Amino acid sequence: MKKIVPIEEGDYYLTPEGYRCFTEQYHLKRGYCCKSGCRHCPYGYDRKTNTQKP
Repeated sequence: MKKIVPIEEGDYYLTPEGYRCFTEQYHLKRGYCCKSGCRHCPYGYDRKTNTQKP
């Protein structure tokens, strides 16, 4: 079961288009890769190749 992590200041910013973009800080706090190809993924996931760097 995946844990629910409350969103705090510094966990995201709004893009010029108005989307919420999660920061590396949030991803590390969450503790796992969601494999969605997030812009600030600290886990090294590449959506194009469906691979994760060690």
